[in-house]
Amino acid sequence: ITPDTQYIYSATAHQEALNTVLLALQSGEGFVKISGEVGTGKTLLCRRLLRTFGEDTITAYLPNPQLDPRTLLLTVAEELGVADGPGEAFHVIKRINHRLIALAGEGKTAILCIDEAQTMPPLTLETLRLLSNLETEKRKLIHIILFGQPELDEMLNRPSARQLRQRIAFNYKMPPLSRDEMERYLDHRLQVAGYRGPPLFSPMACRALYGSTKGTPRLVNLLAHKSLLAAFGQGQYRIAPSHVRQAAIDTDGAGRVPWWIPGW
Repeated sequence: ITPDTQYIYSATAHQEALNTVLLALQSGEGFVKISGEVGTGKTLLCRRLLRTFGEDTITAYLPNPQLDPRTLLLTVAEELGVADGPGEAFHVIKRINHRLIALAGEGKTAILCIDEAQTMPPLTLETLRLLSNLETEKRKLIHIILFGQPELDEMLNRPSARQLRQRIAFNYKMPPLSRDEMERYLDHRLQVAGYRGPPLFSPMACRALYGSTKGTPRLVNLLAHKSLLAAFGQGQYRIAPSHVRQAAIDTDGAGRVPWWIPGW
């Protein structure tokens, strides 16, 4: 369940989200928002995005932004290499601004990626908006990409966050995998792991897996893994719906396998 970019599967939603971010950056927009339910692949997308950028891009990555405003500024300054100096907010922002201007003069782009953005306190979120004010007459000096759960949308819908909300020109909500995508997703991960052989999951097992996970990638990973273990423990080579049922019972957050799928 770790976000290993080696196992990336370019599902439709994943590719559309990536394209949305790249288009926003190319257009020079300051804020981009990617939201989605738990386990839909936001962190993996963020890791993939960070690997996409070349040497002309300077990135700062905040995996845990549950920080007070001053600590957020100091963290960004550290990521940009200008942490040394007075710690007051005014001085930190001044150093960040000078660094961003220097990067722009070198033809480089600065990007701040914030994962789990829904955990940011309101005042820190407002500080982030003020940070986005750093710009020249022609361009934004820093692009900010927010990755968060639906609670982030709720935060931004508050009247107090309306100024930040209006600055988000591009946003994308990541849906779960479709049934067909889930089956291709399973095959892809097995192949990356080194499997070469006939399908391990029977068609009914795939139906059971989708019925229990609704296509949420993280749940698919968990249940598929436990299903493989269950089949191995019984000395069976192919995954049946009964193995998926065992896995679902053992996994918090997984739905029950629909009763109409045989294979007990």
